[in-house]
Amino acid sequence: MKAPRTAADVKNDLQRRGVSLAAHCRRLKIDEQTARDLLAGKAKGLRGKAHRAAVLLGLKVGVVERAAR
Repeated sequence: MKAPRTAADVKNDLQRRGVSLAAHCRRLKIDEQTARDLLAGKAKGLRGKAHRAAVLLGLKVGVVERAAR
């Protein structure tokens, strides 16, 4: 299992690739403000959309359930 990345790792990776956080969030289909809160340490990513965003950004090891259709 891969270790979670830090907020600094995520920010550096985006800068290295020349991708804005907004564009990255659109690609991952996550809320941009939630991602900003996670990267700033204002959210922990324990439940709901914060959990999903944290897992997809690599800040947390976890499972993202597919939405029921």
